Amino acid sequence: MTSKLEKIIKASELQIEHELQKQSEIVAANSAKVLQVFTSCKVSETDFTSSTGYGYNDLGRSKLDLLYSEIFGAEYALVRPQIVSGTHALALAFFAILRPGDLLVSLTGTPYDTLQQVIAGTGPLNGSLRDFGIEYREVQVKSDAGINRDLITQVLAANPKAVFIQRSRGYRWDPGMHIHEIEEIISLCKKKSPSTYCIVDNCYGEFTDTREPTAVGADLIAGSLIKNPGGSLAPSGGYLAGKKELVEAAAYRLTAPGIGGEVGGYVNGTRLYIQGLFYAPTVVGEAMASAVFASSLFSSLQFDVSPLYNEKRTDIVQAIRLGSAEKVIAFCQGLQAASPIDSHVSPVPWDMPGYEHPIIMAAGTFVQGSSIELSADAPIRAPYNVYLQGGVSRHYSKIAIINALEEMIRRNLME
Repeated sequence: MTSKLEKIIKASELQIEHELQKQSEIVAANSAKVLQVFTSCKVSETDFTSSTGYGYNDLGRSKLDLLYSEIFGAEYALVRPQIVSGTHALALAFFAILRPGDLLVSLTGTPYDTLQQVIAGTGPLNGSLRDFGIEYREVQVKSDAGINRDLITQVLAANPKAVFIQRSRGYRWDPGMHIHEIEEIISLCKKKSPSTYCIVDNCYGEFTDTREPTAVGADLIAGSLIKNPGGSLAPSGGYLAGKKELVEAAAYRLTAPGIGGEVGGYVNGTRLYIQGLFYAPTVVGEAMASAVFASSLFSSLQFDVSPLYNEKRTDIVQAIRLGSAEKVIAFCQGLQAASPIDSHVSPVPWDMPGYEHPIIMAAGTFVQGSSIELSADAPIRAPYNVYLQGGVSRHYSKIAIINALEEMIRRNLME
């Protein structure tokens, strides 16, 4: 490392000290909330036992559902290892609520790539919402001027069965939705069209603020356990939380009508899921600190970043505009090389199922695809943004982020 780069890194660390203190306050508030719920729900070692077969009367499963509902301020929750991803959880939410002829409107523009296949995938027996005759529209209700209340009012005049809000940025440059913005949108929806359900994609957003969308009026939220709420310990799974009848309807989609959430065993027990949830506020705080450092470092090197190091964050994702496919590949390969798992493997772009463009993913993680562990995704398309996320330790993250930068330097890609 050159002395010039060392100085830049030191300057970035000094620059972010105040921001890290603000993040620490969020971690403290969420930790207090989680601990209070754990004690009030009387979590016990007996809740860690495993179940097999149908999993009837799984006490740990019931306790985990209760913990999620209480922490997220929801009536009910469904937390299952059988939910394979956040996209799967959202598909359950959509098919639980929508029926042929219904209208779904995205209020946050085009959703994340994999979700587009759920909504409008084509092909014989695709099984998408379009395949079932569900109408879909999308608008962008947020701009630099704030929430477009007039546009929301116009959309609600079409009497949609449900509206969809994506909390995280996904693969977009524009920031996601802050919790106060989600609250404003939901409040307006309930005022103008009380029968319209509000569904929120909560992926990457859990514990980044002191409130969750269900606490500000969302009817149903969904997310992945190998992102924020699993605390890097959950080995698989996803969740839904919200109004009881909607969560139960989603459970019928996961299993079968009449069976719902009464089955679905935790063969290896629930300890990692419960423990991961307990640690989640701290782990998310480390991921946020990692993102703040990356933002400061790369902006000091004249790269565009979103958000800026001192901007309020909606999720754990840090977008960095690298400007070329070569830089994106070098960044991801450098990050992978400083990962604890598969550091000897060099990721390359590939046609990943559910994505429109080739994707490169650096993810030397203990749990495959665990975004709360340090990882980076990038669709190979202009303007060549890389999306950094996670980091269970800001110190490990710093090493890997610097190595990603140095890999770009080694390949003579820095001006």
